[in-house]
Amino acid sequence: MHDSMEDQFLPMYSMTSGVGKEVLPDLYCYTNQIVNLCCVGNPDNSGEWVLVDTGMPESSNRIVEMVEERFGEDSKPQAIILTHGHFDHVGAVVDLVEKWGIKVYAHEAELPFLTGKQDYPEPDGSVEGGLVAKMSPMFPNEAVNLGSNIEALPDDGSVPHMPGWKWIHTPGHAPGHVSLFREKDRALIAGDAFVTVKQESLYKVMTQKVEINGPPRYLTTDWTAAWESVKKLEELNPAIVVTGHGMPVSGQELSEGLARLVKEFDRLAIPDYGRFVDPKH
Repeated sequence: MHDSMEDQFLPMYSMTSGVGKEVLPDLYCYTNQIVNLCCVGNPDNSGEWVLVDTGMPESSNRIVEMVEERFGEDSKPQAIILTHGHFDHVGAVVDLVEKWGIKVYAHEAELPFLTGKQDYPEPDGSVEGGLVAKMSPMFPNEAVNLGSNIEALPDDGSVPHMPGWKWIHTPGHAPGHVSLFREKDRALIAGDAFVTVKQESLYKVMTQKVEINGPPRYLTTDWTAAWESVKKLEELNPAIVVTGHGMPVSGQELSEGLARLVKEFDRLAIPDYGRFVDPKH
């Protein structure tokens, strides 16, 4: 394995950094600096749970502390599921795999970025937005290399060690981006397919003002696909969502906000200018 996130610590924090929230009895959202990760599984079954995404670079110690607080000392997940491989979702993945000795799963289209074969395009600091967008060229875009520790998610849509959940391909923000959905309670882990904070604005990131919006602009390379992905998720009629950035949202606030995003995606989400923006928009 090769850890391109080593020594890439970024001093960026929101007011909810270090805070965990039990969204459902078996769905726990933890904010690591400016990004959310999820523990899926009931804490009463301390050996049967899964970690979704792995937070910011150089954050493994904080994640392990959170895990042991929720599931008990020396607890470890059965697997790690990655919604995609951007730096703020794989920041601690190599360190955690080395500690826990577990498998990681991601969409097949994301594997080049997780096996050291291909770097992501550099973040677009020219994109319309706020201060976080302007800062984005300093964010790491290099691939991590998980070697034989990573596998593609099963073709049948099932999620390893997450019974009742299915993965849905939601590209646009990244080629192999996936979201996770459970039919029985319509719970959705959306990753960055859409978010509940305006991620380009440093003020809104810090204060976590709820605002259902499109994926972070500075790393989204295909806006047509991103719009289609949001439509796909809205059709599921989710009851509650945890996104990669922002607070969990549920009920009418979610349904109305998502419907508005689908209808006005070109105005609300797609930037007026930027390196990845199609001039036709």
